[in-house]
Amino acid sequence: MSEIPPTHPRAVSLRIRERLTEGFKQGFVAIAGLIAHGRGEAFDYLIGEQTIPAALQATRVAAASLLLAKNPVISVNGNLAALAPSETVRLAQLTSSKIEVNLFYRTKERELAIEKVLKHVGASQVLGVKDSASATIPELNSERRRVDPKGILISDTILVPMEDGDRTEALRKMGKMVIAIDLNPLSRTSRTASVTIVDNVVRAMPNLIVAAKELRTQERSKLERIVKEFNNENNLIECLNHIQRRISKLNEQGLTIDFEEF
Repeated sequence: MSEIPPTHPRAVSLRIRERLTEGFKQGFVAIAGLIAHGRGEAFDYLIGEQTIPAALQATRVAAASLLLAKNPVISVNGNLAALAPSETVRLAQLTSSKIEVNLFYRTKERELAIEKVLKHVGASQVLGVKDSASATIPELNSERRRVDPKGILISDTILVPMEDGDRTEALRKMGKMVIAIDLNPLSRTSRTASVTIVDNVVRAMPNLIVAAKELRTQERSKLERIVKEFNNENNLIECLNHIQRRISKLNEQGLTIDFEEF
C-alpha cells in the first residue's frame, strides 16, 4: 500500500480505498464492489462521515437480535472481507454466529481467498465455500441464491453488510430477520430489511461488537423489548431527516463552513 500522510484531510477515506484496492489485487474484491463503495461513500459524505444517533439505535437492536437468535449467520462478501475481517470474526464469536461467504460474482477463487482472509484473523469455520454452497434461495436467480444448508438456509437471523435488495427481499420472504448495513437509507435493501444500520461498515462493525459485549449479559426479556420497540421505517426517516438538516445547515452557512463541526 502507498504511504498516506496522517495529516491528509481524507486520510481515513483513502485508507479504506487502499484496503479495497488491495483486496481487488488479491482477487477477493470484485470490480463492482469498488463501484458500490464509491456510491456508499457519497452517502457517507451526506451523513457527515460519522455514526449518527439513529444508526447507534439500530446497531443496538441488531446486536440484541443476533444474541436472541437460535441460528444467526454473518454473510460475508469481498468488501466486508477487505474492510472488517477481524471485526466479523469477533462479532461472530460474541453472538455465536456462523460465518458464510456469499457472493454475487461467485468464483471458487474468490470464495477461497475470502476464507483464507477470515481464517487468518481467527475464524474456525467458514461456510459457503466451494461445494458446501449446495442449497438455493427460492425466487433468486443470481449466484447469491447459492447458500450453505448448514448456514444461511437454516438461519433465523442474518447480518448482511453491503447487501443487494433482491436477496434481502428473498430472505425476508423465507421468514428470516435480516439486518442490513447500508449507507443509503433509500435503497431497496434498507427499506426491505428488518433492521437497517445506516452507517459505514468500518464504523458499524466495531459498534456492533461494543453493543454485543454490553447486551450479552442482559436478561432475555430486555433484549426482546429492545427489538420489539424498534421501528425500521421510523429509523430510516430519522436518517433522512439528519441528512436534510445537515444540508440545510450547510446551505445556510455557505461552503466556508468548517466540516469538522459535523
